[in-house]
Amino acid sequence: MSEKFAVIGIGHFGRAMAISLSKRGAEVMVMDLDEEKIDSINDKVAYAVALDATDKRALIQQEIADFDAVVIAIGENFEARLLCATILMDIGVKRIICRSLGSRQKLILKKMGIEEILSPEDEVAVLVSERLLNPSLLSYLQFPDDYRVAEVMTPPNIAGKAYGEINFRDKYKLSLITLKRDFVEYVKDNQQTIQHIIGVPDSKTIIQADDSLVLFGKNRDLERFIEINS
Repeated sequence: MSEKFAVIGIGHFGRAMAISLSKRGAEVMVMDLDEEKIDSINDKVAYAVALDATDKRALIQQEIADFDAVVIAIGENFEARLLCATILMDIGVKRIICRSLGSRQKLILKKMGIEEILSPEDEVAVLVSERLLNPSLLSYLQFPDDYRVAEVMTPPNIAGKAYGEINFRDKYKLSLITLKRDFVEYVKDNQQTIQHIIGVPDSKTIIQADDSLVLFGKNRDLERFIEINS
């Protein structure tokens, strides 16, 4: 049985999240006061309902407590977000994920008891600043104690070498998780470049110049690896 998610607020962020969840097989209901926004996404999700998410009765009628998680993606109206979150907690929704715009809003939501808070603008700003400082960094997932999983472009000195030659762990204190590689494929007679994962690399796997490396390690070791081999 697929998981059931509700997304409240269909701006750019909420819309993208709802469509992404739906594409991955989840049963998604979207809710927004704007009927035009509901009409625009109606064919991309399981259910699309025009309603006021600060109306407790309206939310109960949608059996909102039965969903695995509810994402509050309402944009600028923080008061509406707070009221919606309060109602969802009162109804007994199992998992509430709420959008935050800034540290003050995040603090208020935490005081309310909301544990999962999304700050997409802050996260994008941090990623962009990281990429400005390190153009080889494509994306990353931060962990405690300064560890991260990072996707980086293949440094020039690594290209053409076999995985077994490089000695990631002993020399760089890093683990290579996998490689991403572009392939030219034809889809309905149209040439497209599609990225594929090269599984778990073995000692004979050749790292190509256009590959992306997915590495795990400390940030300083990732930076050192890129600097030494660029």
